[in-house]
Amino acid sequence: MSRNDDDPPAHRRRSWSREEKRRIVDESLEVGASIAEVARRHDLNTNQLFTWRRQFGVVPTAPQDLAPILPVTITSDTTTECSPPGPTGQMEIVLAEGDRILVWADVETAALSRVVKALRR
Repeated sequence: MSRNDDDPPAHRRRSWSREEKRRIVDESLEVGASIAEVARRHDLNTNQLFTWRRQFGVVPTAPQDLAPILPVTITSDTTTECSPPGPTGQMEIVLAEGDRILVWADVETAALSRVVKALRR
C-alpha cells in the first residue's frame, strides 16, 4: 500500500537514549514535581515514565504528610455539656397608629398569635 502525500504521517515509535530517560526520571524525582506534568512536558505517557522509574530502581514511597490514625471510642451517651445557642434576632410590628411591638425570636408562637388576634379587634 503506497502512502499519499496528503495522508497524515503514521505514528512511529520514539526511541529514547538511556541518558534522556535518566534526565526525565530525575526531573520527575524533584521535590514538588508532578509525574503527569513531567510526562506531558516530554510528550510521554505517564505509565511509560513510571516504567522508566522502576527500570532505574526508583522505589515508590508512601506520602509522608498523612495524618496518623487515632483510636476512637463510640458511646451511646448523647448528652452535651453546653446546649446550642437559641435563635437570635427580633421582629418589629408597626401598627397603623405608629405604635411598635418588638417580638424576640424566643417568643412562644401561641402567645404571639393571641396578641395579633387581640390587636385585630
